[in-house]
Amino acid sequence: MNAIVLAFALALLAWLLVVGKELQQRRPDWHWYLTGYPRAALRVVFTWRKVAHLNDLAVSHKPNRRVLGDLAVRGEPLRTRTPRYSFPRATPNGLELLVRLHPGQTPAPFLGAADAFAHTWRMHAVRVTSPERGVVLIAATASDPLEHPGRPAVRESAALLSAVVGALESGRAWVMDFRRVPHWLIVGATQSGKSTLIARLITELAPQPVALVGVDCKGGMELGLVEQRLSALATCRSEAVTVLGALVTDMQERMTLCREAGARSIWDLPEKQRPVPVVVIVDELAELYLTNGSREQRAEAEQCSTYLLRLAQLGAALGVHLVVAGQRVGSDLGPGVTALRAQLGGRICHRVNDPGTAEMALGDLNKDAVVVAQSIGETEQGVAVTTGDLGGWMRGRSRLTTTAEVHATAAEFADLTPHLPYLPYLTNEVDRGDDA
Repeated sequence: MNAIVLAFALALLAWLLVVGKELQQRRPDWHWYLTGYPRAALRVVFTWRKVAHLNDLAVSHKPNRRVLGDLAVRGEPLRTRTPRYSFPRATPNGLELLVRLHPGQTPAPFLGAADAFAHTWRMHAVRVTSPERGVVLIAATASDPLEHPGRPAVRESAALLSAVVGALESGRAWVMDFRRVPHWLIVGATQSGKSTLIARLITELAPQPVALVGVDCKGGMELGLVEQRLSALATCRSEAVTVLGALVTDMQERMTLCREAGARSIWDLPEKQRPVPVVVIVDELAELYLTNGSREQRAEAEQCSTYLLRLAQLGAALGVHLVVAGQRVGSDLGPGVTALRAQLGGRICHRVNDPGTAEMALGDLNKDAVVVAQSIGETEQGVAVTTGDLGGWMRGRSRLTTTAEVHATAAEFADLTPHLPYLPYLTNEVDRGDDA
């Protein structure tokens, strides 16, 4: 009888190990919820008091000075109280808890204790933020989600003008949502992952009823791969002036349409009257601004700068969105770059060759993000620092998208490419049925 029970127990254990491994491969979020989270939550609960005392996070309500006769004595109080915290809440790849600070406490000691939290709770990393006064949010991740950016733990539902481009260090999907953040700036050195991110973005937007317009002044070497899905492609600065100028003119017509309908944006219009949304992707911004000093080239650069700024200032409510990318973005390209940067609320910074570009991309939003971006190594291709909600930031990694994959996607959805009548001779002339 004992042998039968033992055999059954061993068979059950083997089955659990096999199922657990399969579950970890296919659904890492379920595996974490069922096995990892309960143990990690218990470690937080049972070690909180000790780790708080060892890292000077506990305080006393009694003063640390007393007068003994004529002598003032100062010392550390023996009876201290740890801050109150909420029970750890499970996240797709970790847990998080809110800590209520005692009067007089600041988040600084908790920031310094992040490594201690990670080691004590056996987590991959711990990040400490302060979402509001008197509160500290401690977010711990169990493993590095950036190792597998192609399968984020949380799968986001596809929405118009929304693209899942990879995974964030929190374990959630990295989403570029143009309805929430209308314009984006992407910077990164060669082989840093910038082109891969743009390719992933186009791949995600290709199946949607969205017009994609490309500006690639390197002869179309990058965006030419997806020309079948582009409503227009400018491959030099003179063509860029024509394309951007036509978009500005069309934007004026959209403003008139909204004004006549009493709408504040195209999204307030009836669906049948709503103009098609446009996403303008500018690859290598510097090519639009650098000149040889001639009057003609300076005029073209100034026109491009003016058009881009107009699109960024007014495009959000009119369904015209910008994605501006470059290896180097600095004020030395001209005052128009700084003005344009201020209008691009979404920021993504890969590994860069100069600190000025990282400062230009993230410095006006968060100084800590600049330091983190500069620490990205050459082997971390696709890793970037991106802006998040409430002015925060987070590391993310874009999903690897091969040239063959992006080219096949563009060909598959070429028939969805909207025809832009105000760009007749630059519009892609592939066969699109009735729209061609």
